[in-house]
Amino acid sequence: MFKTGRRGVGQVSARGNLLLNLFLFLLSAACVYPLLFVLMISLSSNESIAANGYRLWPGQFSFGAYQYMFTIGQQIITSYGVTIVVTVAGTVLSVLITSLYAYAIARDDFRYRKFFTYLAIIPLLFSGGLVPFYMVSTQLLHFRNSLLGLIMPLAFNSFFIMILRTYFRAGNIKPLIEAAKIDGAGEFRIFFRIVLPLSLPGVATIALFSAFAYWGDWYNALLFIDQPSLTPVQAMLMNIQSNLQFIIQNSTNLSAQAFDLLRNMPTDAARMAVVILATVPIILAYPFFQRYFIRGLTVGGVKD
Repeated sequence: MFKTGRRGVGQVSARGNLLLNLFLFLLSAACVYPLLFVLMISLSSNESIAANGYRLWPGQFSFGAYQYMFTIGQQIITSYGVTIVVTVAGTVLSVLITSLYAYAIARDDFRYRKFFTYLAIIPLLFSGGLVPFYMVSTQLLHFRNSLLGLIMPLAFNSFFIMILRTYFRAGNIKPLIEAAKIDGAGEFRIFFRIVLPLSLPGVATIALFSAFAYWGDWYNALLFIDQPSLTPVQAMLMNIQSNLQFIIQNSTNLSAQAFDLLRNMPTDAARMAVVILATVPIILAYPFFQRYFIRGLTVGGVKD
């Protein structure tokens, strides 16, 4: 055979491959840099920040910010426990509701498909307002000081339903559904044994987005939660930040001893420590979702 020396379609030259890898490296570094910068500030001492400002490499390392965070000890452990429970339970419930709803309106043989599609789209366009939402949640559903107040408001997401509906319709699973019906499989068995495994990348994406939403939610805790034992970590860290801001704003009214205590308090570093404590756990959880992405991409389909 003769070699023409031409590259095949889609192949990249060695120089192009090097430039592409360099570009992706710089892009990755640009994404990691802000988080690394915040981490270094949280590990800086007050004196270093006052003398040198914010720097990527601290002039003097200090764990004072994290020591200040963990002075509340049991409360931060309790809040992390509440957030983990809410995130896991809420993500499972949200994925279950979203996938079942999206699967139903993706089926052409579902008689009320258009009605329920419009019903899902309406919340994307209109909102009842904060006051009706609060009154229904507290007086009718009794979400006050309950974990349900942190789980249920985020369990139904119209945007996620539309994404997953489109994924189901584009997945070409209709022949498998018909074959399963011929074999006598019921709707739930078809959904859990055939549809979900074939749609794993889409479902895993929705699960990841839901987990992010539950982990970062502090608004519902602000509305419904008063008890410290039910306060999630985001709301707790926001309260710490608010207390720091309140102390700084009223520092002129403090005594000399209290002023010295405030001066030694790691205020700037504590703000960055709040960011680290709030974001790092969910970042560490991402590789577990990525594993499901890869497994889902290897699932086969059928040809018409």
